[in-house]
Amino acid sequence: MTSLTLAIVIVFCIGYFFIAIESLTKVNKAAVALLMFVATWTLLMLDPGQYIASAIGAAKALEVSSVIEHHLGATSTTLFFLMGAMTIVELVDQNGGFNFVRDTLRTKSKRGLLWRIAFMTFILSAILDNLTTSIVMIMILRKLVSDKKDRMIYAALVIIAANSGGAFSPIGDVTTIMLWNKGVITAAGVISEIFLPSLISMVLPAYILSLSLKGELKASKEQEAAVSVDLLTASQRKTIFFLGVGGLIFVPIFKSITHLPPFVGILLVLGVLWTVTEVFYANLKDHEEKGAMQKRVTNMLSRIDMSTILFFLGILMAVACLETIGVLTMLGQGLNTTFEGNHYLVTGIIGVLSSIVDNVPLVAGCMGMYPVETTGDMAIDGVFWQLLAYCAGVGGSMLIIGSAAGVVVMGLEKITFGWYMKKVTWIAFVGYLAGIVCYYLLRTFVF
Repeated sequence: MTSLTLAIVIVFCIGYFFIAIESLTKVNKAAVALLMFVATWTLLMLDPGQYIASAIGAAKALEVSSVIEHHLGATSTTLFFLMGAMTIVELVDQNGGFNFVRDTLRTKSKRGLLWRIAFMTFILSAILDNLTTSIVMIMILRKLVSDKKDRMIYAALVIIAANSGGAFSPIGDVTTIMLWNKGVITAAGVISEIFLPSLISMVLPAYILSLSLKGELKASKEQEAAVSVDLLTASQRKTIFFLGVGGLIFVPIFKSITHLPPFVGILLVLGVLWTVTEVFYANLKDHEEKGAMQKRVTNMLSRIDMSTILFFLGILMAVACLETIGVLTMLGQGLNTTFEGNHYLVTGIIGVLSSIVDNVPLVAGCMGMYPVETTGDMAIDGVFWQLLAYCAGVGGSMLIIGSAAGVVVMGLEKITFGWYMKKVTWIAFVGYLAGIVCYYLLRTFVF
């Protein structure tokens, strides 16, 4: 490792440390993430030639600005997907689309609600994706739980359940989509063999978290304050719900048909929903126009949490710098050398690392380092590839910034890194290990 590489890694670690102690410094994590982004790439600018040619695969070294634009293109797809999904969910929510879902989940028992939230999130994240599902569930939780401390526990479970649900589905997480597209796992294989470990990795933490909840729920402040008159008819609200949620389900189908990035599908759904709601509100009476303005997309776009978007930008681009200088690849090769032959340890450690840095470059690095064999643990649907899908997905739950679901919940509910690490990290880790043990038993005695 060169001195420049070491300096970049140190800057990343310092920035990560200040993100972790945000509750003490009172400095917004987005500001720190942006400084990490700029500092790491500025250091790389001092001697780019030793890194860039191999990272991009070009015949000659490219300018650092070109490399940044290359990574920014990949990062921006995530940002546009996030903004589109947040707007769609907010639009459906503001127009009463989630009312019957909320009514289905509603119960007076705190523990009863926890289990309903857990299984609903687990199932939805396999159909949609963990990011979109997390946004949907947080919007519903705001209408059901008024106590901030209780809602933070439910929100933590949403992160765990969303990541666990996405791990066993070929379309539930970015990393499983990558492995599925690469052909190293099959849809039938990953569902049949990873479903039970993923379920256990959700159920065990849910049980532990349920022990901290007692009694009954108080009426939500949003419910008590809800005096506004519905401007849309019941059929119009249902239309918005089915267009919104159905559109989100359609996104992976659109991707498989057109081979366009997922954010294009999200923008298609947003455009359709935007048009439909504008038509619905076009025929309102004058005295209803003021209320309609609050529910229109133009107003909701102005309320997007830009700090969460900028945090995403900063952290993903800082990790992209680590990927460019080859640190993640070196890490994977080191693991392979140290634990040669023990795929459970290698993938288990990769899962822990995925809670620290983005799991996408980690999985991409593994796909480049490890060959697909015709037989054995490295074959299609072999132990290594299926465990990689599980560990990279579920492992992100151990830290709140370890997954897209965690980052968006962190922004929406203002959960601090420190609170999550103190209260939830060990619980998520217990579920993570239990799932690995379950997979080992299944592979040894069943499959």
